[in-house]
Amino acid sequence: MSDQGRPRRKLRIGALAGALTITMALLCCTGGSAAFFLTELGGDSAEEMTPMSAECTGDFRVDVTGDMPRLADYGDKQLRNAAKIIKVGQEMKVPARGWVIAVATAMQESRLLNLANRTVKESDNLPNEGVGADHDSVGLFQQRASWGTVRQRMIPEYAAQKFYEKLLKVPGWEGLPLTAAAQKVQISAFPDAYAKHEALAAQIVDALAGGAARTALVGGRQVCDAASGKEIAASGWTAPIVGGVGSGFRTASRPGHNGVDIAASKGTRIHAAASGRVLVSRCDPDNGGQLSCNVDGYPGKGGCGWFVDILHAGGMITRYCHMVTKPIVEVGQRVQAGDVIGEVGSSGNSSGPHLHFEVHQNGDRSSRGAIDPVPFMRTRGALLKDAG
Repeated sequence: MSDQGRPRRKLRIGALAGALTITMALLCCTGGSAAFFLTELGGDSAEEMTPMSAECTGDFRVDVTGDMPRLADYGDKQLRNAAKIIKVGQEMKVPARGWVIAVATAMQESRLLNLANRTVKESDNLPNEGVGADHDSVGLFQQRASWGTVRQRMIPEYAAQKFYEKLLKVPGWEGLPLTAAAQKVQISAFPDAYAKHEALAAQIVDALAGGAARTALVGGRQVCDAASGKEIAASGWTAPIVGGVGSGFRTASRPGHNGVDIAASKGTRIHAAASGRVLVSRCDPDNGGQLSCNVDGYPGKGGCGWFVDILHAGGMITRYCHMVTKPIVEVGQRVQAGDVIGEVGSSGNSSGPHLHFEVHQNGDRSSRGAIDPVPFMRTRGALLKDAG
């Protein structure tokens, strides 16, 4: 498969202010702005912005002939091709996660353009939106001769159908990281290239199909904003635990609080919020420089306790603090969305059992990269609910 179709710039659809004020009583990290910090990574930074997706409407019908959204890097023809891919998935009763995978795959293979091939003369005489030159590959998914005739492969709906047919034969495809699922179908020379398109593909699906990337498959139905634990949204994300947010992101009283605190009982399983690679899995030193994570902490002790950082597609990082014991994942380990990585505890700077959860962007683990997890996770269909 050709690597020539990679977009050169990352596109963001809109923006949403990153701070929500939550007036609930604090679970942990009480006191002044310096009461909580990750001792090796702490500090304050300016408020950041997070991507915003379409609302999840429950009506996921896609219109391939109507007006298309306006995006800087993807024009009307490309988005109309994305709409055709989604519509075929709907007709085949493929869950919305499959639509995201298919759109991301076509973004990588052809930039959502129906490409002819200068080495396949027949393709030049068929309707096309550009010309490639990768072996005998043509069309949106750059499918080779074994996928059908040239004419068939140059029909977007046929190409999408063949992609879905092969995807559905991949065991457990719904739970695989997007790049792994796409590679099982495409057998590309660039197997890791699909992941970088996941966030934008989900936003395109949201924009064209009523927020469908924010749905999780529950009881055979696509349910809006229901992703939690083992229930994974079509976006590829899930809430790490079920619980209410009792302490918010960079509130007026604690501007150095770079995440949110989610109430849960000790021993509650913590799930990876999305597929990725473990960057950190260890005990964070307290204010005295001691590695004292095997006991319950207290306000003012300092440190994140036992914690994990995971790197996800698009340079996003999630952090999970105050685990009760050493995490069950190791540095370098690949995890899938929903995998258990540890259990809720009260180690480090904490006054009671809960999960301190952070989201960072641009691959920046420091406070400079931190964004408000509440609106970010909402756009992924994985709500972090207000404790009130």
